[in-house]
Amino acid sequence: MQRQVMTLTVNGDRHEVLVSPRQTLLDVLRGQLGLTGTKEGCATGTCGVCTVNNAEGEALLSCLTPALEWDGEAVTTIEGLERDGRLAPIQQAFVEYGAVQCGFCTPGVIMSAQGLLNASEQPGEEQINDGMAGVLCRCTGHIKVKEAIRNVGRFRDAPAK
Repeated sequence: MQRQVMTLTVNGDRHEVLVSPRQTLLDVLRGQLGLTGTKEGCATGTCGVCTVNNAEGEALLSCLTPALEWDGEAVTTIEGLERDGRLAPIQQAFVEYGAVQCGFCTPGVIMSAQGLLNASEQPGEEQINDGMAGVLCRCTGHIKVKEAIRNVGRFRDAPAK
């Protein structure tokens, strides 16, 4: 199988990686770039723990995405949300509202929530339900997650903790 070099910007940093046609974006992020915050839960796109955001801020499933389709493109992972050592508002909200339990799905949940917030600063309840439907969390049942999303505005201009 022929491998080829591709260029990918991840969290603002440009990378050149050698990729085979069978590799997914998740494979590249975790295996080649060492960004292990993005998890693999099911490898079928049903659990959402592999969620990252594309350049437009939309959530996408990295376990289903062929890496080579992202040649020249940009993505943001959970590691890329913080800036200058400060948590992003959605991350602060998750901490404040206790929207994390075991932590396994948390990166995918946060990236899905960030994708939702990129589309709408104050999503309504139906938008939140739709936006979070693709991410499974057995610990929280999304109650605290939805509370954090509804209240993320409190953290947008507040100093980071």
